[in-house]
Amino acid sequence: MEKIGLFPGSFDPITLGHLDLIKRSAAIVDHLYVGVFQNTHKVGLFSNQEKVDLVKKCVSDLENVTVIAQESELTIQTATKLQATVLFRGIRSVKDYEYERDIALMNHDLAPTIETIILFSKPEYAHISSSLIKEIWHFNGEINSFVPRDVKLALEHKGADA
Repeated sequence: MEKIGLFPGSFDPITLGHLDLIKRSAAIVDHLYVGVFQNTHKVGLFSNQEKVDLVKKCVSDLENVTVIAQESELTIQTATKLQATVLFRGIRSVKDYEYERDIALMNHDLAPTIETIILFSKPEYAHISSSLIKEIWHFNGEINSFVPRDVKLALEHKGADA
């Protein structure tokens, strides 16, 4: 039986930390869906379609990865529809742990057959967040060591006033 995983995120924008977690997740399963989800608590810089396009560019070398968009259902509902048996989540620090633990427990209540696997960020990526990237970029700071090249180009295209 094929092992299918889902790695969800808002990816606004995708960072090198996200990309590392996606690659590590893809190595664990036969097929990985990367779900670009709408974060209802944040105003996005990129549209969902722009984020999907950027993520696709960034993972184009991973043969067992498919990028999907989802704006209208819970992550666990999408995982169930995709017949995923594993839901991957990444945490950067202890600050992320309680939030992710609560989500994992709720997801288990909603879909007990789907296991959540928590991956810790590598130390070189643990301080990177999409929110910090957007702030650094807004004030014309250097982001090359935090995001894939395609993201830097997309941000430059958006302009500093976006």
